[in-house]
Amino acid sequence: MADTTVLAKVEAALPGKILESSTLHGDETIVISRDDAPLVFRTLYDAPEFAFNLLVDVTAVDFFGKEPRFEVVYHLKSIALSHRLRVKIRVSEDDPVVPTVSSIWKGGNWLEREVWDMYGIRFSHHPDLRRILMYEEFRGYPLRKDYPVDRRQVLVEERDPVNDPWPRR
Repeated sequence: MADTTVLAKVEAALPGKILESSTLHGDETIVISRDDAPLVFRTLYDAPEFAFNLLVDVTAVDFFGKEPRFEVVYHLKSIALSHRLRVKIRVSEDDPVVPTVSSIWKGGNWLEREVWDMYGIRFSHHPDLRRILMYEEFRGYPLRKDYPVDRRQVLVEERDPVNDPWPRR
């Protein structure tokens, strides 16, 4: 009997693009390379057997002291087919860049900005990659495990973001 899980279908549709896969308590996960990310994400969105039309979340994990240091984690859901998939991309500390998915899922725009702001992981070709939770003068990335929590930050005057928006970089 053929394996009909989402994971089996993804592995069949994208041969050689899945570096690792796992299933734990019904949650299916794949690991892909950042070079293959545009093709994999486009296939997961466009192919009718997947139809992952909702990007639920984008986050990151910091494995400080290990290489690759970061893992960018995407949670996808197909509303029509009612299935989920977790996709991970591992990136090094020296080159923490992954391609943006905001051209596929519009909600990725804000989620990627949050990951950039908190972890310093850049999303290539992102339309507006700037801080979203911290102020522009803030130095560092507060969710990195080596962020110095005792560090003093630049003090800035309180701003009205509607009438006096922050300067664009």
